Amino acid sequence: MRPLGATWDGSGVNFAIYSRHATRVDLVFFDARDPAQEVATLTLPERTAHVWHGYVPGVQPGQLYGYRVHGEYAPERGLRFNPAKLVIDPYAKAIAGRVNWDAPVFGYKLGGPNEDFDRDDEDSAWGMPKGVVTNTLFDWQYDRPPNTPLHDSVIYEVHVKGFTATHPDVPEEYRGTYAGLAAPPVIEYLKKLGVTAVELLPVHDFLDDKHLVERGLRNYWGYNTTNFFSPDARYCSSGDRGEQVAEFKTMVRALHAAGIEVILDVVYNHTSEGNHLGPTLSFKGIDNLSYYRLVDDDPRYYMDYTGTGNSLNAQNPQALKLVMDSLRYWVLEMHVDGFRFDLASALARELHDVDRLSSFFDIIHQDP
Repeated sequence: MRPLGATWDGSGVNFAIYSRHATRVDLVFFDARDPAQEVATLTLPERTAHVWHGYVPGVQPGQLYGYRVHGEYAPERGLRFNPAKLVIDPYAKAIAGRVNWDAPVFGYKLGGPNEDFDRDDEDSAWGMPKGVVTNTLFDWQYDRPPNTPLHDSVIYEVHVKGFTATHPDVPEEYRGTYAGLAAPPVIEYLKKLGVTAVELLPVHDFLDDKHLVERGLRNYWGYNTTNFFSPDARYCSSGDRGEQVAEFKTMVRALHAAGIEVILDVVYNHTSEGNHLGPTLSFKGIDNLSYYRLVDDDPRYYMDYTGTGNSLNAQNPQALKLVMDSLRYWVLEMHVDGFRFDLASALARELHDVDRLSSFFDIIHQDP
């Protein structure tokens, strides 16, 4: 059953996804050469403690996949299951592709008279990003965290793309990427300034919102996360089929070798799925009731402590587990050194007010 996500063991892959309220979960594989082409669908055969899981022998790293989650569609009760909408594995370690807004990625009939009450049954898979099975093996070359004392730290806030996008001493193919940030001229510059840590603006996989794309714009800053485990592939020079993971690790290794720590700006307070009229990309179609904070007496709507349309449900044990699993993954597997929490107060609300004794602070405090 465990761990959640897609775990390759050399012979096959164990797939596991949490959904307390689903009635069935289908695992869908896609063609690596044509990601819009579905090649196989398997119903996950086991369910243990609300985790749907199954082992598929022969599957290798690079395999593209997603889920179709079955259940009741009743927005007035906070239920938004729609198996016509492919959803991204919340624990996917790499994401391939971007959302195509021409695809029917909304769970309801967009523009219809009944808004989100009318379920849309058009298949969204052709326009959806896919999870990628990854190989965790990497040569860290005896990498060690610099462990610079906080009182000696000089922290430089960095946008991965913006910092090297026009840097004349970085090879053109690496500009604006993780590899560019690890280029010798960049590290030399940081060392000359006396920098001991770089704080990267959001690098979790994030969304270019529909209203931006329609205006020919993009989400430059990244504060609209779709997946909390995958480094965003738009900052990778070598591809989006798992290469973004290896390139991020290579960047961390190079910075550590120069005595520079890596801190991530993380956005766990909300996701890119917006409010009740937002798209169905992942959590909303997997277990809306568990992952989001809904209005108590009208669960069609989301509590919006963040001004983005939704708030992650830090009162729910699985949502808290998601946050902690993600943080732990970035430290243990990706070797990052620390985090800056965007709007952490939104995660610390018990009823409505921020509570310094909240479950979020308790679970952060107890984790080594």
